[in-house]
Amino acid sequence: MSGTGSIAEVGTPSARSRALAVLRVRSRALAVGLLPAALAVVLVSARTTGRLAGDPWPAVTLAVCAVAAFVLLVGGIFAAVVLRASPAMTPTVPLSESAAPDLYRLVRDLADRMDVPAPSAIALTPDCDSWLEDRTHAAHRRARGRTLISGGAGGAAGAGGPESEPGAAPVLVIGSPFLWWMRVAELRAVLAPVVAGTGPSAHPDIADARGFVRGLDAAVDVGGRRFLGWIAAPARLLLRLCRVDAAEMERGVAAAASDRAQGVDYALRIVAQEQVGLAYAGWDRLLTRVALPAWRMGRWPAHLDAGVVSALTELSRRDRLADGFTSRLGERPACDLLDQPGAVDEAASLLAARLFHGGPAEAGPDWSPVDWAAYPEEVVDRKWRTEAARLLAALDAVSAPSVPAASTVERVLTHLADADADALAGRLSGDLAREAVPALAASAGRGADALPLFPLEAPRSGRDLLADHVVALVCCAAVDSAGGEPGLDWLDGPVLLVAGVRRADLAGPVLSLVEDRDPGPLREWLAEVGVRPEKPVRLV
Repeated sequence: MSGTGSIAEVGTPSARSRALAVLRVRSRALAVGLLPAALAVVLVSARTTGRLAGDPWPAVTLAVCAVAAFVLLVGGIFAAVVLRASPAMTPTVPLSESAAPDLYRLVRDLADRMDVPAPSAIALTPDCDSWLEDRTHAAHRRARGRTLISGGAGGAAGAGGPESEPGAAPVLVIGSPFLWWMRVAELRAVLAPVVAGTGPSAHPDIADARGFVRGLDAAVDVGGRRFLGWIAAPARLLLRLCRVDAAEMERGVAAAASDRAQGVDYALRIVAQEQVGLAYAGWDRLLTRVALPAWRMGRWPAHLDAGVVSALTELSRRDRLADGFTSRLGERPACDLLDQPGAVDEAASLLAARLFHGGPAEAGPDWSPVDWAAYPEEVVDRKWRTEAARLLAALDAVSAPSVPAASTVERVLTHLADADADALAGRLSGDLAREAVPALAASAGRGADALPLFPLEAPRSGRDLLADHVVALVCCAAVDSAGGEPGLDWLDGPVLLVAGVRRADLAGPVLSLVEDRDPGPLREWLAEVGVRPEKPVRLV
């Protein structure tokens, strides 16, 4: 293992000097807090020796001692909060060494080659990124809803562990899509500059400065959420004073880590970075177009990482710029470094549903996993029939039929050809907003960290929602009367299959009906496929 000299060298003079500047802010804050106490000691000593006799010194001494005691009390509370507050931790899927011995071996080999300390542990994040995360700030940490993977068994992550012991190296967090899409050599090349960052992390001055900044950040959060509201103000002030130096310190650390990793798989890293961009594009499409429809109905795809391989393979096939990428699939995938990749994938998929949609941290009756083979029947078909039922209910509300109306495509065709689609679109928007209220309330009840971190889909107009619902109704009719089948496209999500062929030409005729009140193109499409618009559609 590397010695102290090499670790200090990795820290670089620039990063170390910035760390010392951060620590000077802490020292000055401590000096300001101790100044009244020092003055009180001087006054008491002078009074005891008789050098400050007579008025008004007794009253002055008493007042200064009272102020000093108050400042020490407040400063002590503030220091305790900074030292003990747990900074916000990224929810991850921790991997024990028994669950991924080959991955641990690869990472340790990287650390040895670069002469830096090995990470204390490895964890996965359901995103396309990798970083080092220090988890040693406090002795006791909240579990934050993580899932522990140890030898293939799932359970709740504990608050402690080797990574939280004082002086432990940071945890290496790896984007789970990388493990499934990248080959072993590519993952090694991508992780090299990340692992190299453990060297600067081990430098005492840099580690101390980082701990101080993290403590201040956590204190701001504590001050905003609890009765100690006054804590936030001095914490924010100190953060402002050291913000520039802290940012420059991190830049210096990143530059040093990059330089240290230059000699490790540098040529391969350029190719591997192309795979990072491709993985990000495919992962985003998979989440927004495939996972999101399932999440909204209380189902979560249990193997998102395996799905991203299919999505990226399809993207490579369609995109001429990606020619040749699929030939990589004959090489050993990085997920082979895990003992039970299926169990890890399931845990990462559940965490993705929690982070990006706000779902529960555990499976339950209303939050159950779905396999890819069952996705068309259990998600796509159900999604279409739910939307068809919502469309017909909204049509009942705006048209107020005197007798129960039939659930047919013909009824919607006639209405949109003869009436302003805006009323129906507005009704749908309102119904969807009302349906979302209980889900948001349930998510909020699970705590602030259970809410989705990122909105996966931008708000849509009423006309767009109406078009989607008309498409869903037509797809239901095609399944019921024309031999159609629900299908899954890895990049576009739910699709209609007729005679085993995807029908991607439905959106245009539907838009002609919704936007131009022209039913002709859609009637031609229905006739071509063999859909009988007058036949009732089976709803949920």
